[in-house]
Amino acid sequence: MKKLFVGNLSADTNEKDLCAVFAEFGTVRSSKLVKDVFSGKCKGFGFIEMEGHEARAAIAGLNGKEFNGKPMKVDFEAARKPGRRR
Repeated sequence: MKKLFVGNLSADTNEKDLCAVFAEFGTVRSSKLVKDVFSGKCKGFGFIEMEGHEARAAIAGLNGKEFNGKPMKVDFEAARKPGRRR
């Protein structure tokens, strides 16, 4: 299972539409959009979990592709650096 970072999303993005785009490349195991606490709108990024070969295909097919008027940034989730959080 691989976790993908999906960035540069518009505020109008919802999980259903995002999953539908990724479903073209395989089964979406889970999805999580990061939303603003007060407005409930997307903050511009989220995460998708897929199997490894499907995730690689999704990155190749969707990175830079326009979604809701903005080019998506799709890549494997980067590991967090150890240390203090602000």
